[in-house]
Amino acid sequence: MTASRPLRRDARRNREALLAAAREAFLDGDTGAHVEDIARSAGVAVGTLYRHFETREALIEEVYRKEVDDLCAEPDHLLGQYAPAEALRRFLLLLVDHAAVGKGMSVALESIMASDSPVFDDARSRMSDALTRLLDAGVAAGTVRDDVTGPTLLRALGGICAMRVSEGWLDEARTITRLLLDGLLHRSRGGGAAAVDGGTV
Repeated sequence: MTASRPLRRDARRNREALLAAAREAFLDGDTGAHVEDIARSAGVAVGTLYRHFETREALIEEVYRKEVDDLCAEPDHLLGQYAPAEALRRFLLLLVDHAAVGKGMSVALESIMASDSPVFDDARSRMSDALTRLLDAGVAAGTVRDDVTGPTLLRALGGICAMRVSEGWLDEARTITRLLLDGLLHRSRGGGAAAVDGGTV
């Protein structure tokens, strides 16, 4: 038992190194990176890669899944640090940044888009749930309108992020996202937008 514990730690470290190397390769635009190159960058043998991921597609899927895991952990952290309206603002911008990550991985992700993998449906469901938590917190605080759902807001963001095929899309998407947030916030009696930590939207 004692002798096996370092092996488990090594295996976990190798897996994390492989995911980090694959993510870096894909985001750098090296969408055709071979498993040999990824294993080399992670400092492990190709056989080690295949012990963790049966196929290159399985590795790509896990990289994307980890991106979603990290993203969907953010609402609880944000609500612990900021007022609901500000937490929502920050998360909406994180979702736009996530779309930028998806743009970098788009070619690599095409290899699993045509499969029966549930990874994209699962991602949409979890992102919708994350938005719902933030909207509910804003409604409870009286700063966010109560007639918009998480799935609806995610679809709106999807439309914004569909612009990512054009140059300079990210700055424009962030600007439009701020306008979207402005429509989600309750107005004060004076007609101004609700304030968030970064100022009025």
